[in-house]
Amino acid sequence: MSEILVLYYSRHGSTEALARAVALGIETITDMQARLRTVANVSSETEAVADNIPASGPPYATLDDLRECAGLVLGSPTRFGNMAASMKYFIDSTSPLWLSGELVNKPAGVFTSTSSLHGGQESTLLSMMLPLFHQGMILAGIPFTEAELNTTTQGGTPYGASHVTGTNNDLPVSDEELSLAKKLGARIASIATTQIKAGNI
Repeated sequence: MSEILVLYYSRHGSTEALARAVALGIETITDMQARLRTVANVSSETEAVADNIPASGPPYATLDDLRECAGLVLGSPTRFGNMAASMKYFIDSTSPLWLSGELVNKPAGVFTSTSSLHGGQESTLLSMMLPLFHQGMILAGIPFTEAELNTTTQGGTPYGASHVTGTNNDLPVSDEELSLAKKLGARIASIATTQIKAGNI
């Protein structure tokens, strides 16, 4: 059984809901399993006082999670059109993996949530892709052959799965948003299967 790392940061639960849908999609692929992980909230005191284990939810990610998994699906809410500082803080710690080339040829995808339809979803997804390109990963989005991508009135982009939360963070994840997140997870897991069989990872 191979694993795909679903690594996310979530403040109000919307990005976590997408992460869990991505995980369901991963596990529709034979011999693939999702490994859910999160990152610590960043503050000026993070390294000094944060617990090593969160009070609830998945464990915090480590570099070993990236090493051990056959692929990655990365999720963050939007912060001014970019990934949240907490996710960027973790990504910035991955230089040892870049130096060793341990993520080269592993497939990756991204997902996000925003409070409004035009709140920076696509720029956030693109910002999360940039360090993954530097790591030598194979980036995959959602093709327009997925029907929901053509009909969604909320989240969902060709760059990755997404959700519109509403300004009060009270909109549930729609059926189309959930479906697209599952399909993204399944796509990354399928590519990982192909890469494993080819001996590329």
